Amino acid sequence: MKKITILLSIIISLNIFSQTEQKVIDRIIAVVGKNIILESDVENQYLQYKQQAVDYNGDIKCKIFEDLLFSKLLLDQAQLDSIEISENEIEDNLDRRIRYFVAQIGSEEKLEEFYGKSIAEIKQEFRDVLKNQMLVERMQSDLTKDVKVTPSEIRKFYDEIPKDSLPKIQASTKFQQIVVIPKISEKEKLQVKEQLRDFKERIKTGTKFSALAVLYSEDPGSAKKGGELGFVGRTDLVPEFAAVAFKLKTPDEVSKVVETEYGFHIIQLIEQKGEKINVRHILLKPKVSFEEFNKAQRRIDSLHAIVLADTITFEEAAKRYSDDRDTKFNGGYIINQETATTSFTDEQIDPALAYNIKGVAVGNITRTFRTKNEKDQDVLKFVKTQSKTNAHSANISTDYKIIQEMCIATKKQKEILKWVENKQKNTYMKIDKSYSNCNFESKGWVK
Repeated sequence: MKKITILLSIIISLNIFSQTEQKVIDRIIAVVGKNIILESDVENQYLQYKQQAVDYNGDIKCKIFEDLLFSKLLLDQAQLDSIEISENEIEDNLDRRIRYFVAQIGSEEKLEEFYGKSIAEIKQEFRDVLKNQMLVERMQSDLTKDVKVTPSEIRKFYDEIPKDSLPKIQASTKFQQIVVIPKISEKEKLQVKEQLRDFKERIKTGTKFSALAVLYSEDPGSAKKGGELGFVGRTDLVPEFAAVAFKLKTPDEVSKVVETEYGFHIIQLIEQKGEKINVRHILLKPKVSFEEFNKAQRRIDSLHAIVLADTITFEEAAKRYSDDRDTKFNGGYIINQETATTSFTDEQIDPALAYNIKGVAVGNITRTFRTKNEKDQDVLKFVKTQSKTNAHSANISTDYKIIQEMCIATKKQKEILKWVENKQKNTYMKIDKSYSNCNFESKGWVK
């Protein structure tokens, strides 16, 4: 099926911080409304495609150029409609991207060294670029926000799809779980809090917070950086941590001991910029005592026996007795964090779970086993392999949601194409003759 390129497929995937050392002699190759396209815009993206070995059947530069024309057309409309993007939205987006690239390259220092600029300078350089991208995304979303499909449209769409064009669905499995989290004794909690208070006293007498974080913090992500988190907003932090961190007013001020779902912390303010703060923290996790672990083991074994005996359904047992808040109220179904569904491909199954389900037939439950949850807590659980689907081509009976999403995407593409055709007629456009012979998907670019 022929599709007009939806710009977001390029915009979201583009690394706006990726720069090439190969310079081109720049010139304007298109004007759309009040917005221009430079030859370097095409060349830089072309080099990225080459580096990523993108396979495209056609003139890749013409495709890139048309995507850019489309983005400028959307940007022109967003400007005419006075669509606004708040500074907080831009800052949050920049911070997310900076955090992503810091994670990829290893540290903020390495990122700054790579670009030869400070983090603040990198953010400032790309602020306008990102703002325009966000305007384009907002405009495109506004144009298609009312698109809906009926069941009859979905059925008609499915019937008309060439069967060899249907997406291939990987084999997947659904799991249910019942979890018991061993309790932490009050004695252990008091010991951990006392240790953090001792750290706070040592900091007052000259010991560096960062040195203690490297030596003792049980947050592996920040400990090696002296406990530093980098600039974050309230919503990036768990509520209890954020409430205490944002009350710190003076650089180097150290908080009281704060408890979160991850353990106990002390926090030191480094710097605050508006609604963003940079802090260090030390995390200590209370340990489960031998006695409490044995109590939890007896409890999970008892639940295992009850479910095996069919005296209660797995779903009801999860609802009544499981300690995992994320799954107990949905029948114990484990959520795939990558897809936000309950289905897991073989590659997505946690290694500990994969080991324990080996040889367990669909509909049966595993033995009880010890593992770690997403908060790095020791937990005990048993799992039921609820269902398994073999690899297949998508079909409307088992993959209705996928077919529905395909139908909606196609309808949105048609709406966008219709809008582009109308917008082209009423927008000033000038395209360099070197691109006038491109085989564009939308024919109205060249007038």
